[in-house]
Amino acid sequence: MSNLPSPQSPDQHSERPQYGRKPRVAVVFGGRSSEHGVSVVTAASVLRAIDRDKYDVLPIGITSEGRWALTADEPERMAITDRRMPSVEQVTDHDGAVLLPVDPASREVVYTEAGAVPKALGEVDVVLPLLHGPYGEDGTLQGLLELSGVPYVGAGVLASAVGMDKEYMKRIFTSFGLKVGPYTVIRPREWEQDPAAARRKVEEFAQIHGWPLFIKPTRAGSSIGISKVDGPDEVDAALAEARRHDPKVLVEALLRGREIECGVLEFADGPRASVPAEIPPAASSDFYDFDAKYIDSAEGVVPAPLTEEQTERVRRLAVEAFEAASCEGLVRADFFLLDSGEFVINEINTMPGFTPISMYPRMWQESGIGYTELIDLLIQAALRRSTGLR
Repeated sequence: MSNLPSPQSPDQHSERPQYGRKPRVAVVFGGRSSEHGVSVVTAASVLRAIDRDKYDVLPIGITSEGRWALTADEPERMAITDRRMPSVEQVTDHDGAVLLPVDPASREVVYTEAGAVPKALGEVDVVLPLLHGPYGEDGTLQGLLELSGVPYVGAGVLASAVGMDKEYMKRIFTSFGLKVGPYTVIRPREWEQDPAAARRKVEEFAQIHGWPLFIKPTRAGSSIGISKVDGPDEVDAALAEARRHDPKVLVEALLRGREIECGVLEFADGPRASVPAEIPPAASSDFYDFDAKYIDSAEGVVPAPLTEEQTERVRRLAVEAFEAASCEGLVRADFFLLDSGEFVINEINTMPGFTPISMYPRMWQESGIGYTELIDLLIQAALRRSTGLR
């Protein structure tokens, strides 16, 4: 195991960042969701850009099966190749597992392997969880870190869960007076007890709001599992595709308007919004789907060509959405600007795509904060805050 990181010295173990050593950042990526590859690509960008003079870095990948693996600090092995997304398995050369502490009094990370003595990898001061989708962005990992007493970047348990479940996200937004588009939900038990009634529910929704409509997993991201449905004959296939990723299905009406995004970043004095961006219609598909986002790299327009009043309004709404969901750290808020001039919020992402060409970093670059500085601000914010109720 010659490639294992050297453990920190006992002196360093007893010290916290404010006492002279560099904070140690565990960059955690991969995971069990369908967005595994997107997470690996994000991690590669962060590993290239993070300030190594300021931070010690421990890359930890979570395999598609859920094993926490010690990975190589080699971003070049984590790239999209021949239109195929990378995986954690490509960058781990070890069969053992990485274990986080479950004792809040210790931040010691341990590597275990069958038949070998566990190896201490040293303390971790903060976790940068670059996971997208369930089992990482949905509050599950955040709950583990809260139990471990390890600070982490981004939203807490509640906000992460709300940010992943689009139904309850919309319910919270409407309770705070934010406008959302028409939608309905097909819950797992509805489908299991009466699939025909679930199909009728979709068709009745379409009778009110018209075709086409969108059918998607309620708790997924990166436009995975979404279908644009033009009529009743396409409903079954769209439901099956959504249910491949999530047994709970969201049905949304088509909103005709411009897609506008805005980044929110938490500073010591509170959250602030970036300049907004616009996502133009994708030339290669009917909507801004997975291939348009990550394979064909559809170009967003930053800053969005909006009036000064529209810009200020969407920035204000983005911060309101951040606060409504009790978010921390960062959020990308996605809106539709309708032909009527009204902004309708579509969703928030509590861990948005984070490569240098992703919309969230691009919006902050245009707002005066570069990629490496953005990573630093997020880590520093996490180091300032405690785990537990706050």
